[in-house]
Amino acid sequence: MRVWKQLLISLGVISAGVLLWGRFVPGANDMLKAAGLPGTLVAAIAPASEGQAEGGQQGGRRGGFGGGPVLVATKPVAMAVVNDRLNAIGNGEAIRTVTVTPYATGNLTDVLVKSGDRVEQGQVIARLDSDEQRIAADQARVARESADQKLKRIQNLKSSMSVAELQDAETALKAAELVLQNAELTLRRRDIIAPYGGVVGIISVNSGDYVTTSSPIAVIDDRSEILVDFWVPERFATSVRVGGDVTATAVARPGETFTGEVQAIDNRIDQESRTLRVRARIDNPDDVLRAGMSFQVNMLFAGDFYPSVDPLAVQWSSDGSYIWRVNGEKVERVPVHIVQRNPDKVLVKAALAEGDAVVTEGVQTLRPGGAVRTAEQQDRQATSAVAEGS
Repeated sequence: MRVWKQLLISLGVISAGVLLWGRFVPGANDMLKAAGLPGTLVAAIAPASEGQAEGGQQGGRRGGFGGGPVLVATKPVAMAVVNDRLNAIGNGEAIRTVTVTPYATGNLTDVLVKSGDRVEQGQVIARLDSDEQRIAADQARVARESADQKLKRIQNLKSSMSVAELQDAETALKAAELVLQNAELTLRRRDIIAPYGGVVGIISVNSGDYVTTSSPIAVIDDRSEILVDFWVPERFATSVRVGGDVTATAVARPGETFTGEVQAIDNRIDQESRTLRVRARIDNPDDVLRAGMSFQVNMLFAGDFYPSVDPLAVQWSSDGSYIWRVNGEKVERVPVHIVQRNPDKVLVKAALAEGDAVVTEGVQTLRPGGAVRTAEQQDRQATSAVAEGS
């Protein structure tokens, strides 16, 4: 068979298929019009039904093939809330942590604490050899006493001493006092003290070790409160506030809930993860939490309310998504914007109110303004008919 004959036969089959589709598929007329085809061509392929031709006056016959109201199933619109809670994983740290190092170099003569001890602010935790510094302090003390005695003698002989000698004596006394203060400070710094109260970690030095100003002696954690750093999605960036309530559960202590508040919020969103760093402060009155623990952090917000519809109610067209809402005995088409899709419900942004009836079954033959009857109405009519017959 020649190619042109094959083309003619194929064209004929396609034309016949389009005509059959236009005659028997509901909504073909509207679809062709929406595609922008000329009206004469649309009328030839898919003539408008009687209900469409007569407009709103024949709305009761638009939906069904038999001309009566279309039987549909409906479900009411509910209201649902999103972005009302935040769950995140965070890492805990002591509210204050310090690595204690000496002010000077030397050999350790005493380590006065052990791992796990609780220390108070100013408590001596270790000592360096201090014989040389003690001798220097005694010498400075003797020199200060000598300068003081000399000044007193000059003051007693003021009549026979010049003003210059008196001033020199006073200056010498002040210099001796400064030397003494420096010697006493150097001696005190041979004691290694805790800058604040807390719990001592593992000590890795021993008596006799030679240490420098960079040698760690002990790590002290003040864990009266725990700081928890966690990261929240950027959609919560404007909802999180300093001072906001936080509840947390330690992974190591399931079933126990700890309360706290937001202490700090970072000033920028991380561009790679699109998250915001937040720091919360958790009370630890019973000292059951430790630095380094992981936490499940929870926060509650007012959230955003949206209408919730059954997934079967959402339909699609070239203009986007929409639903059919029953208004009296007719239906109207309501455009919707999908906010969140779940297996059992879809949250939408639309002009819907709680309790509105939306069509979930029987949507194939519906037209704007078409008459419908719901399954509930049909059941009531059937019940009434049975009651009248009996």
